[in-house]
Amino acid sequence: MLEKIKEIYFKYKEIINYLIVGGIITVLNYVLYFIFTRLFSIDEIVSNGLAWFFSVLFAYITNKIFVFGSKKKDKKTVLKEISSFFTLRIVSGILCDVGTFALMVKVLGINDLISKIITQIMVIILNYIFSKFIVFKKKRQD
Repeated sequence: MLEKIKEIYFKYKEIINYLIVGGIITVLNYVLYFIFTRLFSIDEIVSNGLAWFFSVLFAYITNKIFVFGSKKKDKKTVLKEISSFFTLRIVSGILCDVGTFALMVKVLGINDLISKIITQIMVIILNYIFSKFIVFKKKRQD
C-alpha cells in the first residue's frame, strides 16, 4: 500500500506539490488579511491587496523551489521569473476571478457560490499552466 502511494506521488509529484503549496498559500492569504485588518486596523481593500501581494510573493518562492525545482539564481533570471509570475497572476485574476465570474453571475445568471468554485478551479489550472510553461519552463537539452 505504501509503495503504491509513493509510486502515485512520484508520478504526479509536481501537481501534488502544486496543490499542497496552493492550499498553504490560500491559508496564508486569509491569515495575512486577518492580521492586516484586525490587528493593524488597515482598510479591507488595502489589506486584501497586501495579503495578495505577500501571498503571490510566497507562491513564487515555493513554486520555484518545491513545485518546479527551478535552480536558476542569477539576478536577471530571477527578476524575469518574478515579474512574469506576478504579471500572469494578475492576468489570471482579471480573466477568471473578475471577468469570468462577472460573466457567469451577471450575464448567465449562475449562482455566485457555484461560479466562485468554477472560477477558482480555472485560476488554479491557468496559474499552473502559466508557471509550468512560461515562468519556470525548462529549456530542452539537445
